[in-house]
Amino acid sequence: MRKRQEKRDAGDEAQVFRNSMQGVKPLKEIAVPPGLVKPKPRPRQRKPRGTDAILSALDAPPMSDVATLPDEHLSFRRPGIQDQVMKRLRRGLIPVQAQIDLHGVTQQSAWEMLREFLADCRDRQWRCIRIIHGKGYRSGARGPVLKTAVNSWLRRNHDVVAFTSARAIDGGAGALYVLLRA
Repeated sequence: MRKRQEKRDAGDEAQVFRNSMQGVKPLKEIAVPPGLVKPKPRPRQRKPRGTDAILSALDAPPMSDVATLPDEHLSFRRPGIQDQVMKRLRRGLIPVQAQIDLHGVTQQSAWEMLREFLADCRDRQWRCIRIIHGKGYRSGARGPVLKTAVNSWLRRNHDVVAFTSARAIDGGAGALYVLLRA
């Protein structure tokens, strides 16, 4: 019984509205002078997240201005990373959950391997990893190619919050402990 009453009321309201709109004509569009037309807003470029972030951060070849020496120890941290965290990372006190060895591969291959490895680590939500890049003793006058490239790639990847050269037992200046964003 209620539904019939509601239908009747809705029908009555629609009829009242139609009756009140009889004879109404739509307004004509007024042309806006060209100087007053607002330009359409440009869409903002989204910041990539997750795997896309890792891949986009590594899409460009490494910067050449970050040259390193074979026995040089590397260290990097983003603002907000505490001294205590860096000390624990440097001492190898944060458990390493995965590692990749880039010895003997070309720079292009290392780049692709590292991209896939970081994406996998991000997907698995691993916090601390080790990257073995070597010291570059066989690189000759060019210096350590992979060490320099990995240093550059990791600094540009926003999922990497800190890294430091490993302890001697874990590879020393030829390897890095890397702390990833939680």
